[in-house]
Amino acid sequence: MIKKLSITLTLLILAIYSFSPINVQAEDKDGLSNGQMVYVPAYSHIYIGDRESPYLLTITLSIRNIDPKHEIKVTSVKYYESQGKLLKEYLNEPAVLKPLESIRYVIPERDKSGGSGANFIVEWNTDKYVNPPVIESIMIGTQSQQGISFTSQGRVIKPTD
Repeated sequence: MIKKLSITLTLLILAIYSFSPINVQAEDKDGLSNGQMVYVPAYSHIYIGDRESPYLLTITLSIRNIDPKHEIKVTSVKYYESQGKLLKEYLNEPAVLKPLESIRYVIPERDKSGGSGANFIVEWNTDKYVNPPVIESIMIGTQSQQGISFTSQGRVIKPTD
């Protein structure tokens, strides 16, 4: 009973966090931007119960160009662990996203190297002012007969130069 209550409370806290407002720093008054550096929280595992048992999660980083007319260029995608150590760089060259196109990067459930404080830093730019992309992480895990899933929204660190 206590384990179920602990899991329920954890899920409630994660749900509330998932729907918190995004910290948008637009470069012009219409909310448009020509580039940003974005921090995206991620969790390779979370802790369940009084014994803080790790619950392993698959992470999907999703980058969505939501501008219906213009492409954007994703110039950097980096994955960091809880202490800030770089674990992986995903791009050798920029990835161009056409209008309404999306890309994703997946960290498998068995890879717990990121820890509960894992994160991504994503940089993008374009030569026009566009709707900034939606950048989020989606975590999902299943153990025994239980499943959990939640999202984390990216937060702008700074406009890119």
